[in-house]
Amino acid sequence: MRILVVEDEPKTLHAIQQGLEENLYEVDIAYDGLIARQLAMRNNYSLIITDIIMPGLNGFVLSRELRESGIQTPILMLTALGETEDKVNGFDSGADQYLVKPFQFVELLARVRSLTKRGSSTLMTHQTLKFEGLEMNLDTKVVTRDEQVIELTAREFTLLEYMMRNQGRVLSKVQLAENVWDIGFDTGTNFVEVYINYLRKKIDKNFDTKLIHTVFGMGYVLKKE
Repeated sequence: MRILVVEDEPKTLHAIQQGLEENLYEVDIAYDGLIARQLAMRNNYSLIITDIIMPGLNGFVLSRELRESGIQTPILMLTALGETEDKVNGFDSGADQYLVKPFQFVELLARVRSLTKRGSSTLMTHQTLKFEGLEMNLDTKVVTRDEQVIELTAREFTLLEYMMRNQGRVLSKVQLAENVWDIGFDTGTNFVEVYINYLRKKIDKNFDTKLIHTVFGMGYVLKKE
């Protein structure tokens, strides 16, 4: 598998490169976002690992431009920016996972294996999930409620899909973090709550019946009011 690593700090970049190559991955490197964009447009990668603060294009812009160009390669962001707002910006720009520095290489390797495995599988769904007038087409990625199209970001879609597959079940923040973001929940952040609020504004705000509910002290549930 071929991986692109984008990092402007040479010591960090070469440590990641060496570790991945020792685990039999083929690695291309870039020191700035502009070169990374050229490489990503030209080559077929199994995964892109990118820093956020770097010359040329920052990681947010790089990720967003790749997604807008139709590139669906999994993206893992490595950064010292660990605030909730930074994580939300990363996911909104198209990142699949977010790993805050400093980190252990074994943790990075686990994320790499998870993302490359996911990206290499072909999913033939031909499914529509339905709940109380809410419909989600897993093939076309179109969501409607009472035949009204609901525009969702990729991360909002994944969150709603998980909730619809578990309708009626109370889902904790830990469960959502692990199953939607593939990361352990940090009690010092509230990115799960942020995305739940995003969904509520789109799914419930303009409708009489509310579907997304908070079970205080326990989590969230998709159910009829």
